[in-house]
Amino acid sequence: MGGLEQTAAGGAAPAVATVSHDTALCIVPPRSLWPRIDRLRSRYDKAYGKWPPHVNLIYPFVQVDALPRALELVRSAVQGRDPFRVQFGAADVFRHRHDNTIFLYDDDEARREQLGRLRQAILVALGARPKDAGGYRMHMSLGQSEDVDESWHHFLLEKARLLPGIEWEVDELHLLVRERVQVGDSLSAQMKGWATISLKDGTIYQSATLQALDDGNLSIPAPEAPYNYDGGQGWKKISPDRTFPETETAEDASSTTLAVATYNVLAEFQYPPSHKRYPLLIENILSKKAKTDVLALQEVTDDFLSYLLADQNIRQAFPFCSHGPPNQEDVEPLPSHNNIIVLSRHAFEWESVPFNREHKNALVVKFQGLGRWDDADFTPLILATVHLTHGLKDGSIAAKKSEIDKMLKYLAQNYPDHPTVLAGDFNITSSAYTISQALERNVVSAQAATHLRNLDATFTRNGFVDAWTVFQLEKGAGPDEEVIEFALEGEQGATYDPTVNALAAEIVGSGFGMRPQRIDRVLAKGDGFLHVLHFNKFGDVTTEANGESGPQTLYASDHWGIRTVLKLGFETESTRSATSQLVPVQSRTAKGALADSEALETALQNAGAIPSDEDIRTRAAAFHLLKGVILDTSSSEPAQSATALIFLPVGSYGLGVWTLSSDIDCLCIGPFSAPTFFSLATERLRKAADRGVRIIRRVKANTGTMLELDLQGARFDLQYASAQAVVELWPAVLRFPTSHAVWRLSSSTLSKLRAIRDLDYVRHSVPDMTKFARAHRLIKTWAKNRGIYTAKFGYLGGFQITILLARVYKLLARDAALLSVADVLATFFHHYADFAWKRNLVFDPFFHKTLNYRRTDREPLAILGYFPPALNTSLAASTPSVRTIAAEFKRAASLLSEESMSMTWPKFVNSDGTFDFLRGFRSYVKIDVQFWGGSITKGRGFVGWVESRCVSLLVDLNRRAPALHARFWPARWTEKSEDTSVLPHRAGTPAADDDSGGDYQGCYLIGLDKLKEDNMSTEDEKVMYGTLLSVLGRFAEQIRGDTRHFDAQSSWMSASVVKAAEVGSLQVDRREWGKYAIGEDDESDDEDGEDAAAAAQNHSLGDEYEDQNYAPKKKKPARAITNQPRAVVVPKPEGAGRFRTAADVLNRLRWDPSLDSADHVVGYEDRFLGAMEKALDAWKLEQTHEEFIPQHRILYFKRKSDGVVVWERRTRKDLLFGSG
Repeated sequence: MGGLEQTAAGGAAPAVATVSHDTALCIVPPRSLWPRIDRLRSRYDKAYGKWPPHVNLIYPFVQVDALPRALELVRSAVQGRDPFRVQFGAADVFRHRHDNTIFLYDDDEARREQLGRLRQAILVALGARPKDAGGYRMHMSLGQSEDVDESWHHFLLEKARLLPGIEWEVDELHLLVRERVQVGDSLSAQMKGWATISLKDGTIYQSATLQALDDGNLSIPAPEAPYNYDGGQGWKKISPDRTFPETETAEDASSTTLAVATYNVLAEFQYPPSHKRYPLLIENILSKKAKTDVLALQEVTDDFLSYLLADQNIRQAFPFCSHGPPNQEDVEPLPSHNNIIVLSRHAFEWESVPFNREHKNALVVKFQGLGRWDDADFTPLILATVHLTHGLKDGSIAAKKSEIDKMLKYLAQNYPDHPTVLAGDFNITSSAYTISQALERNVVSAQAATHLRNLDATFTRNGFVDAWTVFQLEKGAGPDEEVIEFALEGEQGATYDPTVNALAAEIVGSGFGMRPQRIDRVLAKGDGFLHVLHFNKFGDVTTEANGESGPQTLYASDHWGIRTVLKLGFETESTRSATSQLVPVQSRTAKGALADSEALETALQNAGAIPSDEDIRTRAAAFHLLKGVILDTSSSEPAQSATALIFLPVGSYGLGVWTLSSDIDCLCIGPFSAPTFFSLATERLRKAADRGVRIIRRVKANTGTMLELDLQGARFDLQYASAQAVVELWPAVLRFPTSHAVWRLSSSTLSKLRAIRDLDYVRHSVPDMTKFARAHRLIKTWAKNRGIYTAKFGYLGGFQITILLARVYKLLARDAALLSVADVLATFFHHYADFAWKRNLVFDPFFHKTLNYRRTDREPLAILGYFPPALNTSLAASTPSVRTIAAEFKRAASLLSEESMSMTWPKFVNSDGTFDFLRGFRSYVKIDVQFWGGSITKGRGFVGWVESRCVSLLVDLNRRAPALHARFWPARWTEKSEDTSVLPHRAGTPAADDDSGGDYQGCYLIGLDKLKEDNMSTEDEKVMYGTLLSVLGRFAEQIRGDTRHFDAQSSWMSASVVKAAEVGSLQVDRREWGKYAIGEDDESDDEDGEDAAAAAQNHSLGDEYEDQNYAPKKKKPARAITNQPRAVVVPKPEGAGRFRTAADVLNRLRWDPSLDSADHVVGYEDRFLGAMEKALDAWKLEQTHEEFIPQHRILYFKRKSDGVVVWERRTRKDLLFGSG
């Protein structure tokens, strides 16, 4: 503004000096236009709250004491003038020394000149003559920027240009006066209205007191209508009084599910913004995995929203949007650079809840047709979406806490009984590693870190549940979400993962922040009305783009989006059946030295329960070596890839809870029979002997054959399951329900597959496997030390511990109890110390929603697994073993109680149960086992047989002498004087080639005690003792009478009752007794008559072998003569060698890369047409297939290229194996 020269000429009134910055003469738009202007001013104009939206005519104006006189002079100058229109639709910038002012102005020259003439007339009336009339430029300030060259300046200037024109009729002038108010230690000043002057008639409206002109309503959330796409007219804001068709609201009200998604799309921060990610963002939003009813977006800019809402598919998917496209003439720009936007299929209204920090707010959406009906009362569903303050410093954590508190308080005050969904980018650092590193480097204080960890508990106290946690607990992570192999505590379910997402890695840079974080969340609160049905991530659709260093993968955003499907409605009684059988878990907190997590970690390391990095690398290398050998990945034959084989780790290694003493359990799944697999696998394993691969022995188990292997010092157990349909549908088959046809397999096959099915569910359903593994390892170590670890003796095995822990851990996670590993363990032991094992079932309530399991009287312990064929994993348990388990849990809980403040984790872990066992009973049952001379393989079988019968002895003792408590220690004992270093066969120790020598002597012990509740007389005790001796005598006779396992020439066993003094010199025999000859049973399992296959044609391929090959051979009854076509099973001629089965040949032709399956046909007996031929590749193995033909009808296999019959049943010809 140009300077003014004060004059007083002739008889004119003396000049009134315009030198005061406490007064101003200006024009002010109508209040109805203020929100449009102040939505930007409130964020960018430092004068917001001090000045109303205005255009200064004269500023500075006159001194306050000169206002009455100046008011009359101004009225004389404007009286009789016609009102005129102004339109502020253009934007520009004033450059100052330290900052810049971005403003609106009227770009119509005629209107500018009209306003200039008015100003000139007023100045003349005041006696002032402008030195430079052209220096005045009419403007309305919107905000300030620091540097005109920075992107922030250009983004703000662009917002000003996107603002729809501010147009009104100027019919009065406003005279403002600054009022100063003392607020605490500082002065606050605000320009307030003192008077107005009408242009039309010069009327002056003056108030007795200054009138505030600020727009305080902006800080109070007010309902806003969304935009709706209206065809050719673009996006139009819905009128507040608009009513929706009854069909539309009825459709909403009848909805039984609601899909809610949230996605941080990553704003562009460089001007002009790049559009290269925009198509990819839309592709991800419209992807099948992101299909949703409501979508909350964070970091949305004006430029991206304009691009997004121009997409036709977006308009069809989401007819309603909280904001319109800023590039549309009648639509305002978004208030901030990073904004929250809500798109929806359902109509809604929304309000903005401001937070304390600038540019931070929440959007609260109220749906008009979605909600809960209580008789005739309708309670709308609420969606609150947030983008909390980013950062891991004290200030940002305090800001997050404040924002969460304000959001929850707002919901509690305004929507206390509404079903509510809270979604968005919470920016809550979840990785325990990141937090610990920040603490170590003093980036964050301990108090702030505690506040951060307690944020989840805040949501729980307010009734919210985490959709990801609930879904994972119940269903496991989605099929698209792999468990992060090396995830640390708090990193599972990560939605921001710089280890995978290159865009996130570029933003994070390096350091301890380069860890996965679960910062995007969907929370729900519905008091039983909202139920999580599904949860998944999206946003992984990428494309290739040219970068500075060549082609690179372009990610849509640095975040993954998340989507949850909610069921709307209350549960029925039938869905609560399992819950009624659930024993609740009360969380406990570890006290004193037990709260020290580092001490717990050290105790586990000293006990060998936590493998070192070197151990992990060694076992991983051994596993990959075995996998490569079995799958023959080194083969250059192209036909190899035609055969699908699934090779998987199961057991403790697959679950990630293994210890140094654990074997690595592996399961191979394939389309061919078990004999074929083990025959070829053995061949390949032997060829790899020079790579450190050694077959220890072949075991015949109830579930089939198992190979015990040694690879470079690591012990492996390899099993195989024949299931072609499972292989073909892998890995999606793991998500198929148990009722699916693919699981219609024999019990033996299902038993093997259950290992991977159970493992997969546990890994995907436990929220934090790192913390779970720590707790699991301690419990396993404790159970071993206390003599209650080994499932075959009725105690706890690894999987039973998994179920027990998973149940407690998941129930704690559901309640969002932020517990350390020590707290989880304290809760675990106290919970099961009070558990009524005889009455209650142990089951995972998140998996068994409805539980129809009926427990029999013969099941003293019921720990239910997940998948069939048998749910109860503790069928070997006996009443004495359960009594022992219960006693040990009570003892552990007592040690970990608050009263036992001297207890530490090293003491707890290293508690030697053998010491207590040898001194805890007055008498013992001693089962002596001795073997001398002969084959150690035979001796080992004898010892194993005795060991396996000990459980039946316990059962018999409990049945015949119920007043007696018998505790079996699950290990062999030997005299301390014996050299137990002999035969310490462990992984890596070569097995002896000679299996014809060696002696062994050891024993098993059962502690005996009277039950405290039984008051027995002396006579009763004598009777009980006689019964005891009778049971032991009968047991010994049964063992010695079994000629299959017992040979009096080389072995002996006896069972007697001894006093405690007689066992004091014993110690646990930790030797793995026995030497095994390589491949001792290689061929025995293959002796398989195909008569059995004919009789077992109702089984799927491979099951007939698993059901019969590994069972003792029994004489088959004579077949009845029928009217069926002639039999194709040929009896074995006397003196002939073993003849390979059709199944072996079929699988060899399909699996062997050196043979061409397409060059072979199968000759078979048709029941009606006689001998027929069919291409081998067209031969169906699945029993359920309409073209399935039982394999006992196969007559021959013939090579098409030369007509040679390579296998024929009638003549027992076999050119493939050379058998027959």
